[in-house]
Amino acid sequence: MHPRVLGPALVAPALATVALFFVYPLAYSLVSSVQTPDGWGWANIVKVYELYRSDIIFTVMIIGFSTFMIGLFSTAIGGYLVLGENPRTVAILKWLYRWPLFIPFVVAGQVMRTFLAKNGMLNNTLIRLDLLSPLNAASLLDWRGIIVTFVWKQTPFVALLLSGAMASLDRGTIEAARNLGASRPRILIEIIVPQVRASLTVGLTLSFVTMMSVLSVPLMINAQTPTTITANMAFRINAYGDYGVANALGVISIILTSGVAWLYLRQASRDKSRAVA
Repeated sequence: MHPRVLGPALVAPALATVALFFVYPLAYSLVSSVQTPDGWGWANIVKVYELYRSDIIFTVMIIGFSTFMIGLFSTAIGGYLVLGENPRTVAILKWLYRWPLFIPFVVAGQVMRTFLAKNGMLNNTLIRLDLLSPLNAASLLDWRGIIVTFVWKQTPFVALLLSGAMASLDRGTIEAARNLGASRPRILIEIIVPQVRASLTVGLTLSFVTMMSVLSVPLMINAQTPTTITANMAFRINAYGDYGVANALGVISIILTSGVAWLYLRQASRDKSRAVA
């Protein structure tokens, strides 16, 4: 086969997959969000604003705070893997923190239902340790449970990216800082994190987009309002067959994730310009 034909032939299946499963649903959602039985208009968008504006704010706050906590925990884990002085503790942490990577969100939601319930494993453990009285035990199956699940599930993914980036850094600057008396937290914050900021930003951006698309966790953990956009989309379709409003909610999700992606691309462009200069 001629090389000019072989290249497009190899790329064609990937392009067809992207067009079929990404471009077409996106275009259909955009069109359906402004299409009503009476014609074209903004009725679906208006209904979303009237019914679900508190849920949109709730979604942004929950996922934004979860992303922030994921950044903190993944930085701490990656930093300890690089700077930790106890080989046994480092080995245990390497083995332990990766487990949630292999657990689907639906399974993570079910696990947290058992762990965070009023009579769940967390409260029973605290009661056995005399750290909590049975009368003060409370369920965390609400917005707090969503955050705990998201952070527990996504932190290993970002930590894996960060720990790899941190391990590839020049050890000379780290050892020089240690010789000058810098503490491990200071080395992590002032020397290591600035050098792996690109990897951290990539991981947090991907985590934000992933959490925006999760349906199982809010449905299984937060059986109350407000709830996330994905749960509202499922409700509009299953209860009313209202694809117009559901797609309008989807467009809002796309706008939110696109905003985060734009911030990432803007920061990456600035970092590249500084490196070239």
